[in-house]
Amino acid sequence: MAAGIILAAVLGGGVILIMKIIFSRRKITCYPVGIMRGKTVIITGANSGIGKATAAELLRLQARVIMACRDMQKAEEAAGEIRKESGPHGELVIKHLNLASLRSIHSFCEEIMKEEIKIDVLINNAGLYQCPYAKTEDGFEMQIGVNHLGHFLLTHLLLDHLKNSAPSRIIVVSSELYKYGSINFDDLNCEQNYNKASCYSQSKLANLLFIHELSRQLYGTGVTVNALTPGIVRTRLGRHIHIPLLAKPLFFMVSWLFFKSAMEGAQTPLYLACSPEVANVTGKYFANCQEKQLLAKAVDDHVAKRLWDLSGTLVGLKS
Repeated sequence: MAAGIILAAVLGGGVILIMKIIFSRRKITCYPVGIMRGKTVIITGANSGIGKATAAELLRLQARVIMACRDMQKAEEAAGEIRKESGPHGELVIKHLNLASLRSIHSFCEEIMKEEIKIDVLINNAGLYQCPYAKTEDGFEMQIGVNHLGHFLLTHLLLDHLKNSAPSRIIVVSSELYKYGSINFDDLNCEQNYNKASCYSQSKLANLLFIHELSRQLYGTGVTVNALTPGIVRTRLGRHIHIPLLAKPLFFMVSWLFFKSAMEGAQTPLYLACSPEVANVTGKYFANCQEKQLLAKAVDDHVAKRLWDLSGTLVGLKS
């Protein structure tokens, strides 16, 4: 009996190991060291997950990386780990930015405008996923507030600096879950009926409508704007999802086998930030470093312009 259990465990472990090897064969691109030398990159939510992995690699490529983070203690810890991992390359700067506060966004942008000569790349990476209902400091539903409106204002306030730094790039991290979203103009804050999954999908669709309209407005300025889905990645983004205790071992095994690592998830944002192949590409959506076709609702001119105008009003921008 005992021998059978041991044999089953060994065989099961062997199968799992083989599957792990098969599913871990994802492409990791190595860019030439120095390709980002002299470039200044801002990454929101750079203290964990994809943002942290992206920051580490950009630092190795000798960029000046500005980590825009809400929790400064976690940002300092992450920066220490990044410096150890990346070695004596580039330059790492930590700045406080709370995307759930319009006041904080304005303060951050004022500092950047005063201290930074240029911005070569802005990566709008930070996000919340299916959190319990909550509101931002300014009264917006948290997911639409952070994932869309916060980045909308941040990007708008930095646009002149990005234009003056052209050629420059804006990158927005979205999600394939946009497919299940729709923009509820009558209840953008989900006050009448809060469904955390639907509200997340709405915010990710808003990301894509935002880059659609922004790319149109930036045409000919030398500033490109593209969006991406990183795929399913093992990060803390899903920390609000409740998994039954008995199902956790299975979930962890599945995630270990099939989900991307943070560095694997960072490949597409790195591609859009570094690669000369996309230097003149704008208004597109990428997955696994390749352009991907969007559903019609994500490139609807009328809805994109309507959302742009509403977003500007909500965050207090003059029309």
